[in-house]
Amino acid sequence: IMSGPPSPSPTRWFKALRRTRPGEPCLRTYPLECVDLLRRARIAFQAGRTLKEGFRLAQLEAVVRMLEEHECDFVDALGRDLHKPRFETVVFELITVKNEALHAISNLKKWMEPQSVEKNLSTSLDECLVISEPLGVVFIMGTWCSPVQMCLVPLVGAIAAGDCALISPSEYTVHTAELLHRLIPFYLDNECFHVILAGISDLSEIVELKFDHVFFTGNREDGSRIAVAAARTLTPVTLILGGKNPCYVDQHCDITTTVQRIAWARFHNAGQSIMAPSYILCHTDVKARLVQALKCCLMQFYGPDPRESRSFGRMVNLEIFNRTRELLWRSGKVVAGGQVTEGEKYIVEAPTVLVEVAESDPIMQQEVFGPVLPILTVNDVDEAIAFINKQEKPLCVYAYSTNNKVISRLMSETSSGSFCSNDCIFQSLMVALPFGGVGACGMGSFHGRYSFDTFSHRKACLLRGTRFECVTYLRYPPYEDRNLSLMTWACTLSQKSQGWCQIM
Repeated sequence: IMSGPPSPSPTRWFKALRRTRPGEPCLRTYPLECVDLLRRARIAFQAGRTLKEGFRLAQLEAVVRMLEEHECDFVDALGRDLHKPRFETVVFELITVKNEALHAISNLKKWMEPQSVEKNLSTSLDECLVISEPLGVVFIMGTWCSPVQMCLVPLVGAIAAGDCALISPSEYTVHTAELLHRLIPFYLDNECFHVILAGISDLSEIVELKFDHVFFTGNREDGSRIAVAAARTLTPVTLILGGKNPCYVDQHCDITTTVQRIAWARFHNAGQSIMAPSYILCHTDVKARLVQALKCCLMQFYGPDPRESRSFGRMVNLEIFNRTRELLWRSGKVVAGGQVTEGEKYIVEAPTVLVEVAESDPIMQQEVFGPVLPILTVNDVDEAIAFINKQEKPLCVYAYSTNNKVISRLMSETSSGSFCSNDCIFQSLMVALPFGGVGACGMGSFHGRYSFDTFSHRKACLLRGTRFECVTYLRYPPYEDRNLSLMTWACTLSQKSQGWCQIM
């Protein structure tokens, strides 16, 4: 853990991490250290250290090696922070990051190649290229819901693009943050990549130190503060923000499969996910069967007492636990679960299903990071679409139906960061699909090539010679009507043959 004298600065930078449970260590990165890490990263970037394909490949391979060699350490850290089952850690944290890194390794050469674009008459003898160049030093802030995935997947994109990076893991998952802080210097270049440890309240001041791109995953309130801070230095941002993700269940669906997939998505990691379905919009005709199937499914998944289940996680801290409990007690009617247990080591809220929920209930007005699934009823797909479109644009929309027309309507008549039919979350894990927000749930996207593009500047390059002056001379002063007539005539001919003017 880094140490040093407190900064004399009057600003409140880098407070010690708030303790998520009694007795846990508080980690801290001091302001002067952060300034120094940023300076070192910028010097390394300006020296061209990250430009070569070989360097980038070596760093990506080191990420894969770190995850393989320290799998048990990550399982232990996430177990201590979130009581996360080994299965969830390996599959949805480690393998997800490894897939991203391996995909980048396989495609990096192609991504780095200049892309030729269509030429026009005046550039027919020239080269027209788009070159992807690294942005510089980027700042990546991960969320506590998926603390490894949301730090390292964006980092893979930054490495592939040739950037240097400062990474800030969430203050809530203190053991995972400490592990990344300890491991990354042993595997990645010590001048280009650094982990800092700071509280969410201090991140906006860090952003003001001026980076070349800021990538933030978290809630809307914090994301807004980050965006405002970045705007002060005209720093571009990618924001992946949570919200309320609707899940429509049609009367024409396979109830057993539907319930299993929704229950897994909502209650894995104890409901702490920005991609999980937030509530169900259930067709009236199927509500009773759906609720009964959910009760049976939860018993099958977690047994009669979820506290004893090795497959069920824990709330990350008392703040999140108390907030979820208050929302639960003031909304709807509990038909499954509802038990809450607060202890020194484990903070548990059983998987809970709510019915008789009104749109105005508190549980429907705020983002919920906990194992609570409200069910609302609608009479048809039109009512479901209208309900979704009344709300802020969500990060994800989910729809379960065996009717392709219903799926098509939900996909085309609603707007969201992503859409998935007859399953949940997996669209946010695929390297071939962009994942990001729209409207209130954020801006920008990442995964695979889209991460590479997010952390790159696509530079337009025209490589011209001095030939073909018989055309280009027409643009020079003194401007003559004859020259204008010739250019207009050439444009007209070009539009007839090509559909657009190729003279300019």
